[in-house]
Amino acid sequence: MAYWRLYYHFVWATKERLPLIDTRVEPVLYGYIIGKAYALESVIHAIGGIEDHVHVVASTPPKLSLSNFVKGVKGSSAYHINHTILADEKTFGWQRGYGVFSLGGKQLAQAIAYVQNQREHHRANSLNLYLETIDHDDDGPAAWNHGEAIAGVEPLKP
Repeated sequence: MAYWRLYYHFVWATKERLPLIDTRVEPVLYGYIIGKAYALESVIHAIGGIEDHVHVVASTPPKLSLSNFVKGVKGSSAYHINHTILADEKTFGWQRGYGVFSLGGKQLAQAIAYVQNQREHHRANSLNLYLETIDHDDDGPAAWNHGEAIAGVEPLKP
């Protein structure tokens, strides 16, 4: 058994950013995500959002890639919603992509509070725009020092 303390803040949106997470869907969806995470040996510290997106603060084990965690949770939760409470409509879906941000242990409580208060943040427009604005499917971090030599080490060029 490995010792691990890995904390992540995930964000993903409904298909076409439609307001699909209503009061009927939300409790079933969140409960399912928590259960699926548990099945993936992960821990959900907080889950929240509004009608068109969800935030999840989670710990995932090192043996599980972040993309497999999100793929497992998003895919199966959409299937579950479409085959239970929306069985007649089958209208629920997730948009491609997701955002993920790593957290230190000291940031965990702040991230949990932010996620738990999503509705209030959106109502009061007190959003963390860095967490709320995801425009690209693969928008990785910029190269430090613009790709120039760092501390006398030449980067490998493809």
